[in-house]
Amino acid sequence: MAFPLELAFQYNMPQIQALAMANIAMSSLSFQQLVKIAICDEESKLNFKTHKQRWRLAYMAIYFIRVLVSLYRKDVNKNGPLLGTLSHVAIEVQPVDKDSLGDNSISFLDGDQKKLIRERVSESLRQCEVDLILRQSVFDAKRRWRLAFRAIYSTRVLVSLSKKVLDKNGPLLPTLSFVAIDVQPIHEDSANAKPISFLNVDRQKLDDMVRDKNSELLKQLGGVKELVLLLETDVKDGIKGDEADLILRQNVFTTNRYQKLPPKGFPSFVLFEVFEDITICILLVCAILSLFFGIKQKGFKDGWYGGGSIVVDIVLVVLVSAVSKFEQSRQFEKHSTKCSDIRVEVVRDERHQPISIFEVVVGDIVCLKIGDQIPADGLFLEGYSLKVDEPSITGESHHIQIDERNPFLLSGTKVMDGFGFMVVTSVGMNTAWGKLMSSTSSDFKEEMQLQARLSKITSYTGKVGLVVAALVFAALLIQYFKGNTANDRKTKFVDVMNSMVGIVADAVTISMVATPEGSPVAVTLAYSMKCLMANNVLVRKLSACETLGSVTTVCTSKTGVLTLNEVRVTEFWLGKEEVKKAVKDNTSLDISGDLLKLLQQAVGLNTAGTVHKPHSTSLPEIFGSPTEKAILSWAVFDLGMNIEDVKQNYKIIHVEAFSSEKMRSGVLVERNNEKKIHIHWKGAAEMILAMCSTYYDRAGVLKIMDEEKALQLGTIIKNMGQKCLHCIAFAHKEVVEESGQVLEKLEENGLTLIGLVGLKDLCQPGIRTAVEYCMTAGVNVKMITGDNKHTARAIAFDCGILTPEDYLNNEAVVEGVQFRNYSPEERKGKIDKIRVMARSSPSDKLLMVQCLKEKGHVVAVTGDGTNDAPTLKEADIGLCMGIQGTEVAKESSDIVILDDNFTSVVTVLRWGRCIHSNIQKFLQFQLTLSITALVVNFVVVVSSGKVPLAAVHTLGALALVTEKPIEDHMKKQPVGQSEPLITKIMWRNLIAQALYQVTILLVLQFKRGSIFGLDEKVKSTFIFNTFVLCQVFNEFNARKLEEKKIFEGLLKNKLFLAVIGLTIVHQLVMVEFLKRYANTERLDWGQWGACILLAAFSWPISWLVKCIPVSGKQLANQRDSAS
Repeated sequence: MAFPLELAFQYNMPQIQALAMANIAMSSLSFQQLVKIAICDEESKLNFKTHKQRWRLAYMAIYFIRVLVSLYRKDVNKNGPLLGTLSHVAIEVQPVDKDSLGDNSISFLDGDQKKLIRERVSESLRQCEVDLILRQSVFDAKRRWRLAFRAIYSTRVLVSLSKKVLDKNGPLLPTLSFVAIDVQPIHEDSANAKPISFLNVDRQKLDDMVRDKNSELLKQLGGVKELVLLLETDVKDGIKGDEADLILRQNVFTTNRYQKLPPKGFPSFVLFEVFEDITICILLVCAILSLFFGIKQKGFKDGWYGGGSIVVDIVLVVLVSAVSKFEQSRQFEKHSTKCSDIRVEVVRDERHQPISIFEVVVGDIVCLKIGDQIPADGLFLEGYSLKVDEPSITGESHHIQIDERNPFLLSGTKVMDGFGFMVVTSVGMNTAWGKLMSSTSSDFKEEMQLQARLSKITSYTGKVGLVVAALVFAALLIQYFKGNTANDRKTKFVDVMNSMVGIVADAVTISMVATPEGSPVAVTLAYSMKCLMANNVLVRKLSACETLGSVTTVCTSKTGVLTLNEVRVTEFWLGKEEVKKAVKDNTSLDISGDLLKLLQQAVGLNTAGTVHKPHSTSLPEIFGSPTEKAILSWAVFDLGMNIEDVKQNYKIIHVEAFSSEKMRSGVLVERNNEKKIHIHWKGAAEMILAMCSTYYDRAGVLKIMDEEKALQLGTIIKNMGQKCLHCIAFAHKEVVEESGQVLEKLEENGLTLIGLVGLKDLCQPGIRTAVEYCMTAGVNVKMITGDNKHTARAIAFDCGILTPEDYLNNEAVVEGVQFRNYSPEERKGKIDKIRVMARSSPSDKLLMVQCLKEKGHVVAVTGDGTNDAPTLKEADIGLCMGIQGTEVAKESSDIVILDDNFTSVVTVLRWGRCIHSNIQKFLQFQLTLSITALVVNFVVVVSSGKVPLAAVHTLGALALVTEKPIEDHMKKQPVGQSEPLITKIMWRNLIAQALYQVTILLVLQFKRGSIFGLDEKVKSTFIFNTFVLCQVFNEFNARKLEEKKIFEGLLKNKLFLAVIGLTIVHQLVMVEFLKRYANTERLDWGQWGACILLAAFSWPISWLVKCIPVSGKQLANQRDSAS
């Protein structure tokens, strides 16, 4: 909470601190003593270290000045404005309520301090009154009496702190005349409240202790429990978490944000473009020389055009490239921030709640589970089997056990096993990770295969352009010295040098026109990343975008990708009987009370989830994984479980955390005041069933499980699986503790089956359509799940992964153990027929990806668990789920699916093909332009010594690379990674267009008089205008490489239309208005119509050329041979 102190200057002086302004209004010596006393007394008591906190101590003195000097405001209202003098300061003060006058307590001062302050205040007021009267000698006697009266009145007000002022809320708007003082609210019982303990904590010592893992220093501080109390944190309920508490902790300990190196600014990109490209440097030198010689020869008025045109050309080229790369850099910075903003579960005000990692404060209790990233430095509180990996900090990748003996947790590390709770001790730049991040910056210079292939093509065309430029330079040079050019009028040195500069500039410009610009690759990738983000897809690695168009197989998980991940219990079995309806009334369940209590213990003790009930009348809040939440919800609402009552009666000895390798979790507990050890297991039904030798029936009678009954229970599990239910079993064993022997390992045999539950998780809406899209696009979809074979088969059939023929084919559905036992040759032979792999482990998924890659497939894999990290790295495209995915999995992935939906995977594939198609469109368009310009320039220069197409500016390429995906992209086969970037279809299109353009431009060059009757001055403008318009019309042709409907979807691409419009307007201005600068002549309506008509002929030519069939489907042949 804050109140403002507004100081309005009535005379001119520079901005100074509020303390200095107060000294001008009051007696300097008295006020300084007052502030010094208030600060020193309280600083020794609370040890405030920051500037803001010191102001909180001084606010009382400043408030006194506000009240005292308020007399000026009332004087103004009664007697008119005061004359501006050196000692006048107008300070806006809130009115003081009469009720506040009765409160004679000062909340943070008591005893002698209060008495001392009153004496100092009285002395200051008397001195202030004298000083003000002396300085304001122009006041009359009546006003001096008013001053004295108000000074006495102010002393009474100063004795207490006005609660209304303290309770006043308002925005803090810092201005030259504004001082904002943040004041914590003072309650009625605050006089006896104890001071905030963490304000006395030595922050540097605390940071160094955790970062250096100093156990001795931790012992000196009293251990973890004492440190938690020192940080005003409750081990169980966390911090208060209200706004005032969070702000105070952030002010004292800073926020959990890292200060990275600032990104490059736009000027650095401009300079990089200028000095990186040698052709730009040569043109810049030519421009400077041309300006110098041109102005010297013709004067400034007429001599700057030649060099000025080159400068403008350079500026346009550099700005277009710099802007595209600058926007790309900004987009990547946003993506980097998005990637860093992970979700963390903390305990605040007795509630578990997910927050952003940037909102974590010192004192927070953080919940840790497998795959989480440690959000800040801290200390271990409690947990089981907690292990972390610290390669980002130490550089060594090995699991470190975290317990009471080694409680230090460093930010940036990953939880690899177990679960637990930690208390945050350092955040932001005070952590080990913050120190490391402050010295690094994001580097987006990622070498991509598509960029490398395009650079190779650019290199080839650039070399051709250099050869043509060299020939043009030689031809112009020979003709100049032979006297065949118009530049032989004079033989002065200035004229010769000016002509040489022009010849060099023409040659270099020709080479630039011939070289395709590589920036459209960055433009299309940055644009695609932005659009993908709008479709719930976060691209972590640029190289993934270009590989997406080549994906032939997608290996996907089931939970949360194909299904909604909204799990609920729909069936409950006790022994061989199904409990149709479960209510809280025990008698209606027809279950013995002991069995009901055992079920509650099996759920409440063996869980990684939590249940919180804020009030006795409110509904419980349940946290955990979807499966844990479903089981806890069922136990709370159907079995009447009170998890707190269950846990307080037992002491947990050991926890076996759930992992996808074992498909189960267990807990070893001991009942209070008893020597009996209880073992609880929960997990995959058939695996738990194999560990059991007895079971309970509905009446709670313990029965022996023989082979026949085991088969009957197995049939129940199978039937539940065929109904798409995920079957979970609970088992229990009681062991009597022997004297002096402590069990630390859970037994896995001789258990008693308690019961079975079936969990339903509905398929994602539209999942069948999405799978069909993939099948149509030549992308095979394989489901890899930990469910049993029957559940996996049923869900795969509902999703469309299994056809009716595959449903009955045993080779289409295999189990992980079966797949891993195949020989390498058998796996390669059966891999293409496998559609579903059930009861699979992460190692089985990795084995399948490796086998598919050996067969020549381009594989995309979805994953969310920590154990999926190796598979995500091994795959060509790693797709991690954003909601259920762990931080370890996300960092190992290339792309994050933010909504955990398979339809987003289809969107990713569609965009991948669109990116590849856009690059091909750009390449076809740019090569057509380059070939035409090179051929026409070379022929015309050799014949006449003039360069007709010296400078061509078109932004069409940038428009082509921003085309959005269309349905036709998913009707084609994947693009082979070894397939040439320039296909036969592209060669057919660009050769036809280049041949047409070269033909008409050369005809106009040599037959202009007989056809259009053009004179020499208009001819070059007519040729140049026709060439540019040909490129405009060819942009429409390049939108569709194979299809004839080139205008389809045109109105949806507003950017393309805008670029076309800008190109036309630019050309119109060049021809009609920039005659001297562009060296052009105005064209009449007939000549414009002729240019447009000649350029428009490219449309019917494109339509006719696309009717020519292109033989060979390289990718299809490759896939046929591979299979």
